[in-house]
Amino acid sequence: MAAAMKAQEKSSQEKPAKEKPLQKKQSSEKPAQAKPAPTISKRKEKPRARAGATLEGLRKRIDAINLHLVELFNRRAKLAQEIGRLKHADGAPIYQPARERQVLERVVAHNPGPLSGEHLRRIFQELISACTALEHVIRIAYLGPEHTYSHEAARNRFGASAAFAPQASIAAVFQALENDRADYGVVPVENSTEGSVSLTLDLLIDTPLHILGEIMLPIRHALMARADAGAFGKIVSHQQSLGQCRNYLAANYPNCELEAAASNSLAAKMAAADARYGAIASVAAARANDLKVIAENIQDVAQNTTRFLVLGREAMARSGADKTSLVFALPERAGALHGALTLFARNRINLTMIQSRPQRERPWAYVFFVDLQGHREDAKVRRALAALEQRALFLKVLGSYPEGRP
Repeated sequence: MAAAMKAQEKSSQEKPAKEKPLQKKQSSEKPAQAKPAPTISKRKEKPRARAGATLEGLRKRIDAINLHLVELFNRRAKLAQEIGRLKHADGAPIYQPARERQVLERVVAHNPGPLSGEHLRRIFQELISACTALEHVIRIAYLGPEHTYSHEAARNRFGASAAFAPQASIAAVFQALENDRADYGVVPVENSTEGSVSLTLDLLIDTPLHILGEIMLPIRHALMARADAGAFGKIVSHQQSLGQCRNYLAANYPNCELEAAASNSLAAKMAAADARYGAIASVAAARANDLKVIAENIQDVAQNTTRFLVLGREAMARSGADKTSLVFALPERAGALHGALTLFARNRINLTMIQSRPQRERPWAYVFFVDLQGHREDAKVRRALAALEQRALFLKVLGSYPEGRP
């Protein structure tokens, strides 16, 4: 019995000894935390067909929708033809940017997705272009050659169904409209990093044409060369494009010689003809000339944007969100410019741009270009312009037009 008691005592003493290391180990470890369940982005999930759907069945539904779209497109086109006949009878212009803007904004506002607003805007821009071409194929003069940013801006505004006529210079675009060889023109007027296009401003002073609209085109430069090109020693592009990429070029191609060309499109052609050249132009120019894109978006400022003007022969009616451009000259006396600008402030008119240009016929005398929010027929704008006319040596309203969107 004594032996049994000793054995039991020994057993009771040994048991904690066996558990002790386990308790010590548990106390030294941090309590385990439940790992959060991995989250999966909805954008990365593969689209799933509805239960019971088959590839053949979905394709049949798409085919049916396509046929219905064809019917709707043609019904719209017939209505556009009727509108064209009414415009012709009334002598109204075919291109009406205010109406076009209302259509596009209404479409985008009613978009439930999954197409983006920009997708719908492009689709309907081409639909409008095709329907307009049924009334009259619009002739567009722009600063050529093809595949320049001016060409891209013109296509974005008028669609692929217009007839595009590249011109050798900005002055030639003005002449094409003034001589009735084109219906509308597209010219660059300002870049967000390099400033104004002086020649465009100078030509606006004397032309009988009106500004009908503006196009804000994001500029995305690409470096390109032939696929078989090695280490090229020259990079060619338009002078302004070289300036917009100067930091990238200094960091990545410090030993390359920079050469200015008449246009980015011409630069791409030069690179296509000679493997010793690299070029800076648009991706569209690279595709057109079968060039390899070495780097995209090389502009120093990510939000680099060029503003283009749409020119025509008739003035535009109000759209509800307008801008007015004008040019004027003032007597050379102290406070003359301050007094002129006060007229706009007094009428609570916001000026979005003001700059001076030398008068060609009077050395050291200047004219002032101003952009303001509002239409020339708005009451407060009419008051300000009437008061300015009393102070100015001359005043010319270059146009009132729908304000552009970036």
